[in-house]
Amino acid sequence: MKLATLKRGGRDGTLVVVSRDLTRCRAVPAIARTLQAALDDWESCEPQLRQAFEALDSGAIEGEPFDPAACHSPLPRAYQWADGSAYINHVELVRKARGAELPESFYTDPLMYQGGSDGFLGPRDDIVADETWGIDFEAEVAVVTGDLPLGAGPDVAAGAIRLVMLVNDVSLRNLIPGELAKGFGFFQSKPASAFSPVAVTPDELGEAWHGGKLHLPLEVTLNGQPFGKPNAGVDMTFSFPQLVAHITRTREAGAGTIVGSGTVSNKQGGLYGSSIANGGVGYCCLAEVRMYETIEQGKPVTPFMRPGDRVRIEMHDVAGRSIFGSIEQTVRGLTP
Repeated sequence: MKLATLKRGGRDGTLVVVSRDLTRCRAVPAIARTLQAALDDWESCEPQLRQAFEALDSGAIEGEPFDPAACHSPLPRAYQWADGSAYINHVELVRKARGAELPESFYTDPLMYQGGSDGFLGPRDDIVADETWGIDFEAEVAVVTGDLPLGAGPDVAAGAIRLVMLVNDVSLRNLIPGELAKGFGFFQSKPASAFSPVAVTPDELGEAWHGGKLHLPLEVTLNGQPFGKPNAGVDMTFSFPQLVAHITRTREAGAGTIVGSGTVSNKQGGLYGSSIANGGVGYCCLAEVRMYETIEQGKPVTPFMRPGDRVRIEMHDVAGRSIFGSIEQTVRGLTP
């Protein structure tokens, strides 16, 4: 089942079911007006939504053309957005570039931060920021959960994963060191994130979804040029059930909680990692190639994003069909 939220009908938009080929959609107000409403009453709504989805996809009922540019993120705002760092290769590179060792605990205890969730960007919305802040994209996979009790383990967490989607977790790299030096974590350096136009139930992913991971390449282009295609199921130290269970160690998690994987990153060797141009799988953020450049030649060469730069994030199935639609964002300078 594929779901999206159109930018109409108020702050939280209008929930629609979307055909598998992402060409048609249909609002389902009699079932749930918003995605959050559906998640709040998932046991009742899910079978009805699935029936409407299958009817739309088969042509049994009519729909309207699906336009990703008319979409909010599937959840325009959420009660909780927690982003992990499940790809230790990415963390290791960050620390190596500044001469720091990777603690052994990082392999058993996930890193995670709690991001702002009162408003997300749509998948076609501009990234608005000051160029001097070091604007970067971070291509990731994310899941949306149902209600979870305090102390839920990975097995329980796995059963509560309702939806899967993609995310661009925008980072302002030049603001991060000063914030982390305060010892209180990210805030200004993590502006609004953007999610894929469509969120899908795990069964839509077929064999690519197993072990609580999504085993497909995550494709990133920068200004129309291939930038990255690492496999999201490779080198993922912590599965999504483990990341979700990490949240519930000390608190309950409410329906609509979003949990991110962190920047998808595969271990590579050779020149700068390696980039796609050098035969590698490339990167899902600019910081990573800058880290390789720092390690290999003493300083970064690749600039962060500038006004007018465009990033596209997408994932295709084994038959070459887009699963979630694409996140396509352009940087726009901040006007005082």
